[in-house]
Order: sequence, then structure tokens, then C-alpha cells
Amino acid sequence: MERTIYREIKATRAVWLTGLGLLVLIALALNSVVYVEHHGHIVTGMNNQIVWGLPHVFAIFLIVAASGALNVASIASVFGQQAYKPMSRFSALLAITLLVGGLAVLVLDLGRPDRLIVAMTKYNFKSIFAWNVLLYTGFMGVVGIYLILQMARSVPYKYVKLAGLGAFLWRLALTTGTGSIFGWLVARPGYDAAIMAPLFIVMSFSFGLAVFLLVTLTLFRLSDRPFGDALLMRMGRLLGIFAAGVLYFTVVQHLTNLYATEHAGVEAFFLHGGGLYTALFWLVQVGIGGLLPIALVFLRPSRSSTILASVLVIIGGFAQLYVIVIGGQAYPLEIFPGYEVLEGFNEGVVSSYSPSFCELTLGIGGVAIALLAAGIGAKILRVLPTNLSDANVSAKS
Repeated sequence: MERTIYREIKATRAVWLTGLGLLVLIALALNSVVYVEHHGHIVTGMNNQIVWGLPHVFAIFLIVAASGALNVASIASVFGQQAYKPMSRFSALLAITLLVGGLAVLVLDLGRPDRLIVAMTKYNFKSIFAWNVLLYTGFMGVVGIYLILQMARSVPYKYVKLAGLGAFLWRLALTTGTGSIFGWLVARPGYDAAIMAPLFIVMSFSFGLAVFLLVTLTLFRLSDRPFGDALLMRMGRLLGIFAAGVLYFTVVQHLTNLYATEHAGVEAFFLHGGGLYTALFWLVQVGIGGLLPIALVFLRPSRSSTILASVLVIIGGFAQLYVIVIGGQAYPLEIFPGYEVLEGFNEGVVSSYSPSFCELTLGIGGVAIALLAAGIGAKILRVLPTNLSDANVSAKS
């Protein structure tokens, strides 16, 4: 087995075209920002009832996936799996860039991005959002240090392992904070559940690994570097386990809500009476994004099956977050429990939401920012190994 060698990717024609395509998507996103800034959020599909729209689904997906993209580095440094060690550097880099992309969507969706200064200078520590500002910025700092230690030749490996442990614990805290945004919102019956925190943690494992596989394979293909089938299928099986974990915690979430009478209405809405949200839940989240990837990686293991499973996990992840974020707001609030409201505004009415084109381009722009930053990092930093063939990587370690 050869010594692991890291090299920057070369600026080939394919790399330039890929970067240009991402820049076009970012330009479309910036155009949407200017359009919404000028006309106001009235041009989006968001309204007084649904204040978190499609851009927030993209942002939360990227933030959750950022935590999960650190899977590979954590498995190598914290759990001692040597087969994953050559990919640890890029795992840390991708985690940072995905988080940057997600936060970019949130900032650009504010309408007044300058208000971010208020959030950075005045903290209300009774708000989970204030906590997350510290968790997100801290994550980039901790993972950045972890990446630097990995790339430093003179640093003993025990310090790399210690930094990896710190990054692993911080990512758990980050995803716990993101899930708690919904779990602690007791006013909305679609959110009010303590299991949201562990659910988001296992979602990060699944979504992040799927994104890591697709991005890494793309960069290896663009730079003409081998990636072994045995290692890829091993990671595919791990992805299947994570996807099964997401399904398990989803079942626990809904069984818990069904047990509580106060959540019977929202469960009926999600499971069989919610129209689009019910279809997304059963067909896309559970079927396409859960059961099908598990079947692919365990019943028909192959290179193509692993790649397809990764794509399906991402599609199912977007559907799951759409149901949680949008569906949870669409279900009506019960402002006066136990009373009948004779006159009011939208009481007892399921709110409608149709995402606009500018919301879609803004969300895709955040993905493009994350991918472009990861590509630039791979171009200027030695984070990608030159050879991950089965002959060079012990897939059984």
C-alpha cells in the first residue's frame, strides 16, 4: 500500500466549466436578493402564517449536512478507522463550506442583511437563535483548527485526535441546537417535540455522508483520481444504517405525538390528511429517501447503487425538512385551547404556500456557494488524496 499523497486538483477544462456553472447559479441568487430587497417579501410565497419558506429549507439542510459532512473525519480520528483517514482533510473542509452556504442563504433572505450586525452584537440568551449564532461560528473555528492540525506535518497525531474529538462534540451540540429551534417551539404542535434534537443529529449523519460521497466522487472524477469500489460500498452501507436511523427516529417522533392527545390533529394532518405534505412524507421522505436507499445499498450493493442511494437520501432529506419546516407552519395554531373562536383571522385554516422562483434560486445559490468554496479549497489546499483505489486503501481496516 502506497503512502497517502495529497495534491491540489488541476484547473482542467471540466473544472473551469463546473466553476463557471456554479458562478451562474450564485449570480441568479444575488439577482433574487436584489429583487426581494427592492420589492419586499411580498414577492415570495411567504406570508404572515408561513414566515420560513423554501430558502430556510435549503439553509437548514446545508447546516445539518455540514455537521454530517464531518462524519468521515470523525470516524477516522475519534473511532480509529484508518480507511477513512485519507479523506479526513476534505471532510473538514466540506463541513465548513456547507455551513457557510447555509448561513449565506439565511443572511441573504433577511431582506435587510445589515440587521445581522444587531444579531452579532446584542444577544438574548433566552432565545435558541442566539445560542446558534455562537454554535455556528464556533463550529467553523473548531473545525478550522482541526483541519490545520491535520495538514501540519510536525504536529503529533494525538493532538489531531484531541481536536477531532472536540470537533465531534461541537457538531453534536450544533445539530442539537438546530433541532431544538423546532423542538422548543411549543406554540406550534407540529414542532413541539423533545425528540427533534436527536432526530436532527441522525439526519445530519445521513444527509452529510450522502453529500460528502457525491461531492468527493465528483472532484475525483474531475481530477481523474481513482476511488475504489470496495471503500465506496463500505461507505454506502454506513449510509444505509444512517438512513435506517432517520426512519427509526421518525417513527418514534410520530408514535409519541399519536400517544399525546394534544397532537392528534397535527398527526392526522401529516399522516393522511395533509395533501402535499402527506404525499411528501410517505412517498418521498419514507419511500424514496428512506426505504429505497436502504434496499439499494444492502440488497444490490454496487458503485452505481451507492451513488443513486446518496442522491435519493438527499431528495428525501429535502422532503423531510419541507414537511417539518413548511408543514409545521401550515397547520393552524390553536391560540385559545378549549375555546371556540367565533371571529378571527385564519383561525383553524390550513395556510397555503407556493414557493416563488426567487426563493428557489436563492436556495440553490446557497448550495452553489458551498460547492464553489469546497472546489476552491481543493484547488488551493492539499486536502484530496491522489489515490483511493482498493489496492491503496485497506477497506477492511
